[in-house]
Amino acid sequence: MVHPRSLRYLTVCLSLLALFLATGAVEAAKRPNIILIMCDDMGFSDIGCYGGEVDTPHLNQLAREGMRFTQFYNNAKCTTTRASILTGLYPRFGKGGHLRQNMVTLGEAMKVAGYQTGLSGKWHLMKTKGYAKSKVPGGWLDRYDKTTHPYFRGFDSYYGVLDGCCNFFDPTISDPPYKRAGIRSFGHDDKAVTEFKDGYYTTDAFTDHTLGMIRSYSQNEQPFFIHLCYTAPHYPLHAKPEDIRKYVGKFKMGWNQLRKNRWERLQELGIAGENWSLSEGDSRSYDWETANQDFEDLRMAVYAAMIDCMDQNIGRIRETLKETGQLDNTLIVFLSDNGGCSEEPGGRDPNVRRPGPKDDYVAVGPAWGWAQNSPFRRYKSWVHEGGISTPCIAWWPGKVPANSINRSPAHIIDLLPTFLEIAQTEYPQSYQGHELLPLEGTSMLSLLAGEHKTLHDSLAWYWSGNRALRQGPWKLVWDKGVKQWELYDISADRCETNNLADQHPERVQQMAQDWFTWANKVELNAKSKSK
Repeated sequence: MVHPRSLRYLTVCLSLLALFLATGAVEAAKRPNIILIMCDDMGFSDIGCYGGEVDTPHLNQLAREGMRFTQFYNNAKCTTTRASILTGLYPRFGKGGHLRQNMVTLGEAMKVAGYQTGLSGKWHLMKTKGYAKSKVPGGWLDRYDKTTHPYFRGFDSYYGVLDGCCNFFDPTISDPPYKRAGIRSFGHDDKAVTEFKDGYYTTDAFTDHTLGMIRSYSQNEQPFFIHLCYTAPHYPLHAKPEDIRKYVGKFKMGWNQLRKNRWERLQELGIAGENWSLSEGDSRSYDWETANQDFEDLRMAVYAAMIDCMDQNIGRIRETLKETGQLDNTLIVFLSDNGGCSEEPGGRDPNVRRPGPKDDYVAVGPAWGWAQNSPFRRYKSWVHEGGISTPCIAWWPGKVPANSINRSPAHIIDLLPTFLEIAQTEYPQSYQGHELLPLEGTSMLSLLAGEHKTLHDSLAWYWSGNRALRQGPWKLVWDKGVKQWELYDISADRCETNNLADQHPERVQQMAQDWFTWANKVELNAKSKSK
């Protein structure tokens, strides 16, 4: 016979257990929505909360209410970064391309986890069967490989440019002959988009599609994952006149003074650590005093206006999340795909180049591209810190500590495993009959909670002849212009101003060999004897 007191105790225990299980079920049902926002070719210190001059109140608010990372790494280039974000893997450089069937995408993995999925904006991972530089809008979409199309790789809804960056006001306008890329192709799900209304602007349009997905997905109980890939502020420098007017004249200090100003603000904001210093000089920059300063100021004014417009649209996203009751249960992550860009197709002759309107194709060039990554060295396509360091903001009410700064190194390959842990699912060993490559990223959920720790023993990079390897505090860099290994102690010299290669030849040799081992793993077929 059970004693009444024991029976009451057992009843209470069972009630508590039922309450615990019910609470767990509710928590599982409330898995957060995730919005991953990535901009294109934006420098480390361009936005206000990272020391920049651009008016970015909405990003600043995300930073104030969330977390900023100081050592978050990308892959220095559009395509390789996008491949790694989507797969949690280093990019592969062999014949199969960056996106293969033995890789699962974020869209596919989140769908398996029960999320509604969508992607808006730039894709840039398409493979086509035949010539891809079309002379008519959507001209090559009949030859796309479905295994590399977002709509067939896990995204319930897609709208955007499939192959790079197009004219912001009218994507039917071809790139100029000196760019040699033809008409960029637009798609909506699996259909071509070939007509664009007056007043069209890609940054607004990509946001409009995102807002539509938020409203639609919010009507269902399932959480959603949306990847929003802005092309701003990638060239061509196209912006609305009212946004440009805010910044004309604000960059007359020139790139050298801009770098000094940003360096001071980075220290005031607490972003720069004690091991940081302002790097000096760039081999591809030029003299401000002899430059056409009105033209240079206008280039940066348009660039700033593009970022400003993006920030306005991020404000629209927050407002729509609030309207749909999703704001408090959404993780927002913001970052850039690589450092500021030094490319300059079409040159910088102010007599033939006009930044701003849709009928020209202008870029900021190497001097501004370098300054955008203050205080670091280099820019997009290079793997010094200026090429691979991204501003990264994480905002998640009640989960991410407000106004916090995390100095732990992390990498874009870590986003997929992080989101899978948040979605309470595992990385699959196989998908649709294909055995998958082992995951190379590591969940950074503990970092989002405020911990500081090292996730990787080693991180590696490659693009267009530039190489780098980081192991603990040590970073080995090969600049294709210098053509020799450089060694830096990042723990004491984050901005790579003191080359220690001559003092540590054995470390250089060992790390170089480790880089070549990694290079062969990612199908670069590199040989150490070739240097």
